[in-house]
Amino acid sequence: MTNQIFINPLLSPMADTSTFYLILTLLLTCNKYVSGCYPSIISFGDSLADTGNLKILTQNSTGEAPHFMLPPYGDTYFHEPTGRFSNGRLIIDFIAESLGLMLIPPSQGNNLTVETGFGQGVNYAVAGATALDSSFHEARGVVVKTNASLGVQLGWFKESLPLICSTISDCKQLIGCSLILMGEIGGNDYNHALESGKSIAEVETYVPFVINAIISAVNELIELGARTLVIPGNLPIGCSATYLTMFYGSNKMQYDNSTGCITQLNKFAEYHNELLNTELNQIREVNPEVNIIYADYYNAAMQIFHYPNTYGFTNGALKACCGGGGPFNYNASISCGDPLSTTCAQPETYLNWDGLHLTEAAYEFIFKSLFKGSYTTPQFKSLCPTLKLQFMGGFSTSI
Repeated sequence: MTNQIFINPLLSPMADTSTFYLILTLLLTCNKYVSGCYPSIISFGDSLADTGNLKILTQNSTGEAPHFMLPPYGDTYFHEPTGRFSNGRLIIDFIAESLGLMLIPPSQGNNLTVETGFGQGVNYAVAGATALDSSFHEARGVVVKTNASLGVQLGWFKESLPLICSTISDCKQLIGCSLILMGEIGGNDYNHALESGKSIAEVETYVPFVINAIISAVNELIELGARTLVIPGNLPIGCSATYLTMFYGSNKMQYDNSTGCITQLNKFAEYHNELLNTELNQIREVNPEVNIIYADYYNAAMQIFHYPNTYGFTNGALKACCGGGGPFNYNASISCGDPLSTTCAQPETYLNWDGLHLTEAAYEFIFKSLFKGSYTTPQFKSLCPTLKLQFMGGFSTSI
């Protein structure tokens, strides 16, 4: 567990004049919204979507480089660490590229320029973030790693609106033409609790609260003008090298013979996803004019866990590429990036990157399954028929 990171208000979007110009230009760009596709992305979430916010917050808080700011993070695509918890791009990066956008910069950055993505979106996601506020977890004896919950991130966004929208209709236009990515968020509410020693049964009681926090944020964004929102479900956490290591040798766990994943934890993730889907269906009924897109991260990823060799993950789906050793190359005491850690030679043949997060190859596969395949409801490709079929170079940024 890392020290808790308290966010300096001076780094918030309200104080960042570059964010003002970013979203002002974004507002002007909305007139180009055609063919069901999107000129900008507004993102919330955790480490599955963070493109550099925790990096900035940590450096300003401690002055020390955290493990994810050391090689081999970022080596595959960026050739240096960027604050992403992977060896390369994340799902949000592949979405941006497929829409012909530059990669979406972190909201906490104070060096945004025209070259780094003015007018094409902003990302509020912070690694370690939870859906629920820290007070919920602290009341249950669980320490969270950041105070950047979904509510906090949404607060940053709303604080920016009076600065960038002269009228309510302008704000609605800005938000309405953007693709809103709601995570993934909620996984850390469970991760922090399970890492603290809470039982699966106890953590399962958190699920309705987590879902309520996500749904409340979705409804609030709809009231602000959002018209297309992508809400991901939870990944199959029973297949994570972190949990496979944590429960290794336990006779209390049951394993899926076809995948090697922990059955109880995957059922837990499915419960979260089922409850989320139920609530999203209710939002669709109340707001038929809004595109509420469920992104089935769970089943998109399970394709690889069932048939890793078929999809090119020839070194398996369970063992981490980068880590501190052990049966799944994960050691809570030796993080990826630590001098004592080891890194595989071919990360593109691994699904798992550092124990909890995935490789660029895995994120690209999941992206294609979601946004070019059948693992979103409704199918995203039906809403955006001009989505690029091939990735093109030249969209990277220096964040």
